[in-house]
Amino acid sequence: MRPSLESLRVLEACVSAGSFARAAERLFLTPAAVSLRIRTLEAELGQSLFERVGRRVVPTAAASILAGRVHEALSGIADALAEFQAATPPLRLTAPPTFASRWLAPRLARYVSPASSSIELDVSADVRDAHAFDVAIRTGCGGWVGLDEYRLTPVEVTPMLAPSLLGLRTLDDARALVDFELLPHPDWERWFAAARCETPADLHFASVDYPTHELDANAAVAGLGVALLSPSLFQPLLASGQLIAPFSCVLSGPAWHFALMRADDARLAPRQLCAWLHEQAQETA
Repeated sequence: MRPSLESLRVLEACVSAGSFARAAERLFLTPAAVSLRIRTLEAELGQSLFERVGRRVVPTAAASILAGRVHEALSGIADALAEFQAATPPLRLTAPPTFASRWLAPRLARYVSPASSSIELDVSADVRDAHAFDVAIRTGCGGWVGLDEYRLTPVEVTPMLAPSLLGLRTLDDARALVDFELLPHPDWERWFAAARCETPADLHFASVDYPTHELDANAAVAGLGVALLSPSLFQPLLASGQLIAPFSCVLSGPAWHFALMRADDARLAPRQLCAWLHEQAQETA
């Protein structure tokens, strides 16, 4: 009977550690489990591997030679794996700036790739060609041709502003926003409709249209206007009191954030990453 690689690994650990107890610590096993492995290995090989000398158990000459050869083999396997992993190209992940910094980055550091692929993050609002990425996070309503979709979080917005901008004024009704300067956003009209308020004709908009929600948030924190922002993505700013969200109405959807990958990509690594991102979104839903 050919012994298992795990049993040979236990033998190598016992010889190199100098005792069953220290080998057990290295292998995160109990000393009893190590002793059982060695007895099983001796039965499989048909000869003793250790001899008792006084109070010590020492390997036989043949066991020492075998353990040395096992050590060389295990080192060769480790080197081969390291070379393989170094040669594996990184996964190309592209994501829009605000979602990347507010949702993705805090989670991505915890991701351990079963396929041992590193991740190359491309932060861009531009839509990349399907062959320029392995996984893409994009916003929409689904239905991308040739791409598999993993739904993450809904796109949601509500008015948010700095307490200093509100001052002593109140915002009990959406119509009161006419007294404030609003930061441009394409969903203002839809938010007013969701708040059951006809869009006021005399709204005042800031002259600067910031290209990202992150910049909108920075402007709002600086008191430069009321911004339509995601209360989930910008929860830290609400928790710290840098911004307040005075209205209960949160416009949600119909667009969602999706993780996308090419449908014809048979590799395991991108699908595992998409599935993990989906699981992360479900946990925080």
